[in-house]
Amino acid sequence: MKHTDLLILSVSLLCGSAVMAFSQSPLTLQVGENGPHRVEATVDGRVYFQSPSEGLWSVATAWSNGWPAHWVHASPAKVEKDGPWTLVSGKMELPGGTLVLRDAYRAEGALVKGIRRFTWDSKQTLSNCTLAVRWIVPGAVQAKPLFPGVLYYGNPNGAQTDKNAVIVHAGVPGDESFCEEHRFSSPWASLEWQDTGWHSVALHTLPSLVTDGHLRDQWWSMGARALADASELALLSGPCAANGRHSVIKALQSKVLDYPDAWVDLHPGAVVEKTFYLEACPVTEQGGGFRQPLRTAIKLHPLGSIDDFPSYHQIIHDKYRFALTRFRDREKDPGFEMFPDYIPGTQYVMGWCGQADAAGYAMLGLAKVVGDSRMISYGTRSLNLLASTPFNEHGFQLKYTAENGQWSDQDPVSQGQAMEGFARAIAAARQMPGIDSKPWEEFLKKACALHAARILRSNWQPRSTAEGFFISPLCKGYTLFGNEDFKRAAIKAGEHYAQRHLTMAEPYWGGTLDAQCEDKEGAWAGFQGFTALYELTREQRYLDWAAHALDVTLTYTVLWDIDLPPGRMRDHDFKTRGWTIVSAQNQHLDVFGVMFTPEIWRMGDYLGRPELKRIAAIMYRSCGQMIDPSGSQGEQLQHTNFAQSGDMSAISRLRGGYSEHWTVFWITAHFLNAAAEFERLGIDLDKAEQLLKL
Repeated sequence: MKHTDLLILSVSLLCGSAVMAFSQSPLTLQVGENGPHRVEATVDGRVYFQSPSEGLWSVATAWSNGWPAHWVHASPAKVEKDGPWTLVSGKMELPGGTLVLRDAYRAEGALVKGIRRFTWDSKQTLSNCTLAVRWIVPGAVQAKPLFPGVLYYGNPNGAQTDKNAVIVHAGVPGDESFCEEHRFSSPWASLEWQDTGWHSVALHTLPSLVTDGHLRDQWWSMGARALADASELALLSGPCAANGRHSVIKALQSKVLDYPDAWVDLHPGAVVEKTFYLEACPVTEQGGGFRQPLRTAIKLHPLGSIDDFPSYHQIIHDKYRFALTRFRDREKDPGFEMFPDYIPGTQYVMGWCGQADAAGYAMLGLAKVVGDSRMISYGTRSLNLLASTPFNEHGFQLKYTAENGQWSDQDPVSQGQAMEGFARAIAAARQMPGIDSKPWEEFLKKACALHAARILRSNWQPRSTAEGFFISPLCKGYTLFGNEDFKRAAIKAGEHYAQRHLTMAEPYWGGTLDAQCEDKEGAWAGFQGFTALYELTREQRYLDWAAHALDVTLTYTVLWDIDLPPGRMRDHDFKTRGWTIVSAQNQHLDVFGVMFTPEIWRMGDYLGRPELKRIAAIMYRSCGQMIDPSGSQGEQLQHTNFAQSGDMSAISRLRGGYSEHWTVFWITAHFLNAAAEFERLGIDLDKAEQLLKL
């Protein structure tokens, strides 16, 4: 095929979900006949991707003021067809040699796959250079980006709290955000914008270390730029940018740090290839533009076998053994200690990091599978103490200090989660003879009544998604006690949060008490609440809302195994897939995702999506990695250049680290709580592979 011919690749598009529109229009890739021979991807004649006007290929040949400089561009000189592949080629004549360029494209389902190849034909090293894969998105003005686990429609909530704590990208011309590929929970970046309707595009990447990178652990970066009349999605061979600054990364909890000199020194004869995928959804709904790219990423990065990970029953037994080390078998006030031994005092804390209530429920739900009858006593006695907590106009106290018998602390996240733990325990106890759950019932009735009355007031206006954690226990409270106010309050709260969050103008946020920003816990609050409303009413709208919140929650789940540098994680051949990133601010991995794996499993049935069950099983069992001989795990695993503890003296010391000794009790309680739910559902995750093949 001559370069003057028109090249067309047709790809069927599927942009759909329970609440999203569908389009069957083809994505068409074409190379222009004249001028720079621009490569374009169109749908129904509208251009969604376009090579830059300067040329298809861009390479910086110097480094100035801490950023790539002296850019050189080139356009295709030749277009060929080779089977399903279309090849476009050209070259750059640079001082000291020739950079030979080639792109290969082919249709793969709903995507266009691209492989960009750079070959340095010279006997000299090409120093201080930067390689790029750039795509202009015409008309994408003030487009809102989503970088999974990192950036949610600009992170507007985190920006209000502390702009230095998160990456902010509002889509204003000049906004420029590039992050290391290993920072992404799933490796893609999407943009959503409105003109005649709502549209979205995504750039997917096959993550990789940079060939001949100047830094020790240099990866490609991925990100977006906001232009006056368009946006740009791009891959760079290392440079990162955020919040109006070049060569920085978000490395600490409330601070970005310099990340300089991320250039490439191409040695003679070097060949570099970068694989990427283009995707477009020409018809979407506001707040839904990320959903098809998420499904695509799930297909591009299969999670592998569930049986690659520690067994379900081994995890339960290990975690129960560790739970016993935190159970304080005191005659008057028994309970589960939140903190490790080096924290003074004995403190039982409900909800969030303590999860003493969830542990009580788990003791009831797992006594049979563990085979230890003492668990019933541990659970009932600890819940009896927690049910004695005092109330005030804001609800109930959360922390009991055994040394002085005092109660303290209140917040909506922990109260909602504690009420959920009690509701589950009451339902379990009603099926188990000999357990007196009346003290728990009185506690839950009082808590539900107080918070239902508060939510039903005309002036109820919660700050963040945190109060979404009240929805599920209010639904359960209605089922247990028949109080219509509990149901009305749950529905009001659900409708309130749907109105705020489904468009993603205000992404789910505020569910993490030490990070007031976009976070998976906030998304989980919406997901749990909407799911509970659907299970109570069976109304389709609640299922649609739950599916949206689920998708946001899953963007925090790691879908691929991130290659790790030497360190504790690599020592154990640690696999990152199935773990979750905490928030836009706290950029490390934790096991929190096991908490909502039973709900993901159930959504697999509700939505007819068996891949969700596989994700749930892998999340639970993968998070069983790093359990030590005592059954303990630390909280913070550093998959990227971010840390909250340990040696933070240099960026090169961050990635691959592990905060092993911060063992607050939720790390154990979430596993046991989720296992109790799987047991209630009759699901054995050691048989998940067989179940999913039926």
